[in-house]
Amino acid sequence: MATTDTLSPESEAHDDHGHDHDHPAWLAHHFDTPEQQFDSGKLGIWLFLTTEILFFSGMFCAYAMFRMLRPEIFEGSSQFLDTKLGAINTGVLLFSSLTMAWAVRCAQTEEHKKLVVMIASTLSCAMVFLGVKTIEYSHKWGMGLLPPGTYFYDESNPHPTAEQLVSQHGFTENTAYFLTHSLYFLCAPFLLVLIGVVIWAIIAKVKKNEFQFACAKPLVVVCLSFFGGVGLGMILTGSEEHGSGEHIAAAHEGAEHSHIEHGATAADEHDNAVDVAATYTEPTTFDASRDDAAVELLAESDLNTGAQAMLAAKEQQATLASGKVVAPDAKVDMGIHRIERSVETKRQAGVFFGIYYCMTGVHAIHILGGIGVLVWLLVRAIRKDFNRQYFGPVDYIGLYWHLVDLIWIYLFPLLYLIR
Repeated sequence: MATTDTLSPESEAHDDHGHDHDHPAWLAHHFDTPEQQFDSGKLGIWLFLTTEILFFSGMFCAYAMFRMLRPEIFEGSSQFLDTKLGAINTGVLLFSSLTMAWAVRCAQTEEHKKLVVMIASTLSCAMVFLGVKTIEYSHKWGMGLLPPGTYFYDESNPHPTAEQLVSQHGFTENTAYFLTHSLYFLCAPFLLVLIGVVIWAIIAKVKKNEFQFACAKPLVVVCLSFFGGVGLGMILTGSEEHGSGEHIAAAHEGAEHSHIEHGATAADEHDNAVDVAATYTEPTTFDASRDDAAVELLAESDLNTGAQAMLAAKEQQATLASGKVVAPDAKVDMGIHRIERSVETKRQAGVFFGIYYCMTGVHAIHILGGIGVLVWLLVRAIRKDFNRQYFGPVDYIGLYWHLVDLIWIYLFPLLYLIR
């Protein structure tokens, strides 16, 4: 929606910056009309969003290539991702898109109080998203579902203690302590911000600074929303924790599924072992005097080096084969395609979780960036900077927020709903 060409009656003279024309305070002096300023800003934000799409496209390409190479690994490893948490975050972001679009409309209609509420609601949704993501990350880190090189998940002990991480997996004491208490470390910055905002609100109230108190009040709610998301994630993860065995079983099902696809069923291997046992005969010991007497006689001559070499080779072969040997007609398949493939190996599952943390981590960074500009927008909305002629910043940040939501809508099925 474009702005109007008509300037507001609140136009002010700005001779202090060297220009002799009058214009409102929100119109930059290098633009002639509000519409020109709005269109320029719109073009700039679209160019920025294009670079963001190109940036995420690289990660989506990496995902496609690795999944094409190891589809069974992605399917099996995704069993460890909590679909409930992903679905909750998807709903939260979709609702935040609604409040953000509503905020743009409120700015256009000059509904200032409603604009503040809508921006604060968008901020609260973003904090809930991060709170749920914090639970998800800390849970995975404690289980050892990490990128290659640090992956240490053990099916028999999915929640190792810090001492076990040091003694069994070779981590340092500090790293082991961080992995087992990562939830507290992730929540600490948000707790400090909450304490700071509460102190700010109290001071503003005591000093009767209405504007600062009006800014701090919604921010307290926004900061509390993060811990609401943490609580929501803990409730969902707690119920899912009891079903962790289902995850493991499901992962094994994925592994077994891959075995079938590669023609290596357990029944075939068992039948093969029975065939080998049935045709097995006791090994015979090589006796040169009985079996190769002629060769031995020929080897007595120093000139017959060929017979000597043959006799030496057979003796060496008999020494090497002095243990168990495979029966001549036994059907033994020692091809590497028979080796059991598990999705829980450090190298294979670690690749999936490396991509998972890269894509969701970069997305979370964009959420944090969006929170920063939304706080700036909230302060300006409280100051009533926006009107029907000047609402560009709300519209631009709204477009950015919609892109962040759109990326998550793609990430959710690609990572959580593979199965």
